[in-house]
Amino acid sequence: MARQLGMGLNTILRFSRATTPEELFTGQWQSRATKLDAFKPYLDQRWQEGCTNAWKLWEEISEQGYPDGYSSVRDYVSRTLRGKPQPGGPRPPSARAVTRWILPHPDALTESDQLQLKATLANCPELETLARLVRAFAHMLTRLQGDQLPA
Repeated sequence: MARQLGMGLNTILRFSRATTPEELFTGQWQSRATKLDAFKPYLDQRWQEGCTNAWKLWEEISEQGYPDGYSSVRDYVSRTLRGKPQPGGPRPPSARAVTRWILPHPDALTESDQLQLKATLANCPELETLARLVRAFAHMLTRLQGDQLPA
């Protein structure tokens, strides 16, 4: 059986003697300390604060002295943190959604889209300026007022 499965004889014997599934997953590697252990509380805190980008988390702990590569952080995030609930609150709209709200004429938006755009623009003055400039440019194009462009 060990030969057919490509496993060691002791592994096959341990599996055959196991009475519960938990007994199958015992081994030295499961409780071994890793270099990431010291940084896990920080990673957990940052995850709860809303930072869910594994690369960004790796960069942050690298600056704090984490000596290993990105893959360990990525694995920890995907196996452990992705199952934990993220902080509540609405997600910010995507760039595509904001573009879809800014580019058409304001009257062409649904009431829901108008409310979302208003909330988004209230939270970001740069987007407010962008929306104003886009609307001014559209007004010039539709009214054929190119002669009013600054020289």
